[in-house]
Amino acid sequence: MDQTFRPLLDALKQIGVDAAAVDSAAEEAQRSGRSVRAVLINDSVVTEEQLTEAAAKAFGINTLDLVGYNPDPTALKRIPLPVVLRHRVLGLSMSDGEIVVGVTDPGDVVALDDVRAATGLTVRPVVVARSEVRRIIERLQREDSDLGDLGDSSLDDQSGMAAQAAGADDAPIVRYVNSLIEQAVQNRASDLHLEPTEDDMRVRYRIDGVLHEVDTVPRNGMAALISRLKIMSGVDITEKRIPQNGRITALIRDRTVDLRTATLPTVWGEKIVLRVLDTGGIDLDLAKLGFTEHNLSRFAESFGKPHGMVLVTGPTGSGKSTTLYATLGKISRPEINVITVEDPVEYRLRGINQVQVNAKAGLTFAAVLPAILRSDPDVVLIGEIRDGNTAQIAVEASLTGHLVLSTLHTNDAPGAVTRLTEMGIEPFLVGSSLDCVLAQRLARRLCDWCKEAYYPTEEELVGARWPFQDLKVPDTLYRPIGCRNCANTGYRGRIALHEVMPVSPEIESLTIRRSSSNEIREVAVEQGMYDLRADGLAKAAGGLTSVREVSRVAI
Repeated sequence: MDQTFRPLLDALKQIGVDAAAVDSAAEEAQRSGRSVRAVLINDSVVTEEQLTEAAAKAFGINTLDLVGYNPDPTALKRIPLPVVLRHRVLGLSMSDGEIVVGVTDPGDVVALDDVRAATGLTVRPVVVARSEVRRIIERLQREDSDLGDLGDSSLDDQSGMAAQAAGADDAPIVRYVNSLIEQAVQNRASDLHLEPTEDDMRVRYRIDGVLHEVDTVPRNGMAALISRLKIMSGVDITEKRIPQNGRITALIRDRTVDLRTATLPTVWGEKIVLRVLDTGGIDLDLAKLGFTEHNLSRFAESFGKPHGMVLVTGPTGSGKSTTLYATLGKISRPEINVITVEDPVEYRLRGINQVQVNAKAGLTFAAVLPAILRSDPDVVLIGEIRDGNTAQIAVEASLTGHLVLSTLHTNDAPGAVTRLTEMGIEPFLVGSSLDCVLAQRLARRLCDWCKEAYYPTEEELVGARWPFQDLKVPDTLYRPIGCRNCANTGYRGRIALHEVMPVSPEIESLTIRRSSSNEIREVAVEQGMYDLRADGLAKAAGGLTSVREVSRVAI
């Protein structure tokens, strides 16, 4: 018998496995020439969990349960597939020149040396169950096979590409697209980016607000991939000169997931972005969206009124729609009529009348709003105020007894006032119709399993512009470290930062005088508004995020 298994056998006895059965299995392996592992498992001497635990104990390293664990796509791709297949190893996460590698046999030094040579990184092994490694490797082989089949397609055979894209469920392109979407949902990605370059197509996932490259598609497979996504999205497969928008509904492990599709012509071909609208992964409870008690009470006071206009501002992907939907959940009751007009309808809500904008049919925000106002609404949600006509109708609706909720693209809450006047709305109408503006950003939430407490220095606090007069400095702050639960990033999930600006008589007066957003901001802060940075630092003080992350997302 190979003596390299002796530490494993000793460790099995230490964790309580019957010693006589272990020795008998070792003798059987030596007599038959079979692997000691195979004898132990096949003869039911140990379970796979016991074997994994013993292997880790024998070599003094950690174990990792891959059930429900999503390996970092970048780490998975870092180890070449031939090395993965030869040694049954998996790249799980990477950080600071180190790659965490899942192994089934920690005593296989050749495997670790091959991984080190192939990646150029320091290797940190963890022991994983062989069955889970087999499952992930089978998926990697399917994806590699699908990409190989795509790469074999001819650039000139466009009709063949289209036929394959519209083909049966077992077509390579169909399997590959389904795998991309499923992996994105498992990795909690908010967006999938498929970006053509001169030589190939880059595939990236946005996870917790940060893009991660996960794959590349051969250039001669791009046409089939784009065609497949267009067919699924219900857009014109032959139109490549103008942007198009569509929607995909996919069934991922018995759960329905919607994706919003946007195409964009670039110099190297069409770029496609898929926004994941996973209603099963979002809690539309306003109290759970990261509001402090102070900000929530100020915001709730505004949407609790029977009329007026409430705006949520921020860049694309800052969670504005989620906040508005959660607000509707608080407002909607059987006795009131709620109508929304959106482009697109991101989440379908029970008991609410939702209208989808259709520009081709002339159903724009400005065109449909008068019809909505004739439908006896109590509450109107406008997906976005994009132009002066939409803004004018929204203002008039709020002045005639309706509660209007909408979004606007501005950097902060005071900027919404000047933005509306720039759209051509008279300042006195802005001042009298606008009731509250909520600005927000999304910051990454610290991983609860690995965040590390530390004592902040005065230099760090001054550099972060800590509001010493308004916010007490805690004894300890927290910083990201990285572990298996967060793919070694130190962050898992996101939390919203808010600034809530109710429009007081003083702010209304400044609006009428066409004062600058800086002047409005000064008055709002005096009246109790915490800006985005102050709210973020308060959440850093509570251990929810880091000072560095607040500085990244809030000016």
